[in-house]
Amino acid sequence: MRREEEEKEGPVHSIARRGPLRRRGESMAPASKAERKAVLDAGAWMFNVVTSVGIIMVNKALMATHGFSFATTLTGLHFATTTLMTFVMKWLGHIQPSYLPLPELVKFVFFANLSIVGMNVSLMWNSVGFYQIAKLCIIPVLCILEILFDKVRYSRNTKLSIVLVLVGVAVCTVTDVSVNSKGLLAAVIAVWSTALQQHYVHHLQKKYSLGSFNLLGHTAPAQAASLLILGPFVDFWLTNRRVDTFNYTTIVTFFIVLSCTIAVGTNLSQFICIGRFTAVSFQVLGHMKTILVLTLGFLLFGKEGLNFHVVLGMILAVIGMIWYGNASSKPGGKERQVYSVPSEKTQKSSQSELDQKV
Repeated sequence: MRREEEEKEGPVHSIARRGPLRRRGESMAPASKAERKAVLDAGAWMFNVVTSVGIIMVNKALMATHGFSFATTLTGLHFATTTLMTFVMKWLGHIQPSYLPLPELVKFVFFANLSIVGMNVSLMWNSVGFYQIAKLCIIPVLCILEILFDKVRYSRNTKLSIVLVLVGVAVCTVTDVSVNSKGLLAAVIAVWSTALQQHYVHHLQKKYSLGSFNLLGHTAPAQAASLLILGPFVDFWLTNRRVDTFNYTTIVTFFIVLSCTIAVGTNLSQFICIGRFTAVSFQVLGHMKTILVLTLGFLLFGKEGLNFHVVLGMILAVIGMIWYGNASSKPGGKERQVYSVPSEKTQKSSQSELDQKV
């Protein structure tokens, strides 16, 4: 009798044993997907941090040490190199054909080039302290754009973490602050054009389903052509020096080539990060690059200027970034409000139910 009962119970026990395994497998799929996304997000972010910090250090050596102060023309060379990379990727079949309307491309290039020129003019007409404050204002402007156009709502903790990041970066970077009317105008133009350009990157990628390579394939050639044409004139206006009469030594040429090579990764990683996150997250977490640049500057170029205020600002900024990452990832931390309009079918069904009840 026992054997018969065991034989009868056997399949039941085996099914019971298999049941939890299936459920466990099903629950593991979303977890592995989330882990994969987290790894890809971290990789994209580290790619942007490494290339951005690298290009800043190379450009600092190129401009401060070797006197190559033609920033706008250099940016044009960056986009020319990026354009060459996109052509090679298309030829290899890694970039598929995509569509971006000409008016959208013109608007993007206008905002992007105005941002580059505006930042250079703001640095020339303002003190370093006010220039840093202007750069910090990009985050509040981006928040306004996301609230107005993307219907994004921020939680209290997310807002406070952004404020802490801004305070920390301001403490460790802002020293002397002097304002004049020309500098204020240049700063306003630079801040709004930069915010619009970064917000527009996210908008175009979502609206036209464009990947980072695809968007770069559309925008890089237009930016390269426009900046290489306008760049020498803008640089002459800013520095009173001609780019074609500069003494291009072997070491200067090497640093220019190195800067252009790293710029390919910087441009690509910017589009990847803004596409995966948002422009606000890109700016907030982007101040980690400011902290790294300051730290590397003290290590490589001397510890002049390193004091208690700088260290305190760095600590506050890092705490704010960690807080922002935690607060914005929680439910309700940063979410898009969706306003659903009832359709005719739902109205009719609800009306019929009401009629039946009556």
